[in-house]
Amino acid sequence: MVRFQNDQATTHPLMTELSPGTYAWCRCGKTATVPWCDGSHEGSEATPLVFEITDKGSAAICNCGLTSTPPYCDGSHTKLG
Repeated sequence: MVRFQNDQATTHPLMTELSPGTYAWCRCGKTATVPWCDGSHEGSEATPLVFEITDKGSAAICNCGLTSTPPYCDGSHTKLG
């Protein structure tokens, strides 16, 4: 995975409440709206990870970009120095 260039988070992961719908998690690492895709990948081979939520609920979304289980946190942020 690619580290988010614009990660300004003071805590990882992003604990958030997701409503039913479609979401696009950034995989290029250039988004200004970490961790969500903002189209910064345009012109590259990278594409966002599009996923659907069917039931409202809490989620631990990776906001460092290093997870091996996107879009969900796997604890990779603990390796950030």
